[in-house]
Amino acid sequence: MIAEDNVVSKAERVAALEAELESAGEISVADIELQHMRGVLHTWVDGVVGIVSSPGVGRVSLIHTDGSQSSIASSRLPFLLSRPVRFGGAEGPV
Repeated sequence: MIAEDNVVSKAERVAALEAELESAGEISVADIELQHMRGVLHTWVDGVVGIVSSPGVGRVSLIHTDGSQSSIASSRLPFLLSRPVRFGGAEGPV
């Protein structure tokens, strides 16, 4: 796990980049705020009914129960979601 000072520094950098785009960001690294945000994210993810993982473009698209779509740009997440190819026999890759 990375040090708390490093987390705060990275969060401040993200907020500064968003400010350059004239978009406000909210930093949540303290325990209470972070727990709240994690709870919201868990609820949001639990409403996902489909996922498209695209490692080649570094994006994961989520399809929600109401038909809306959300995208997450990440260099790591698509690879974490990808399963290795298994060669099972006559059927080919599984």
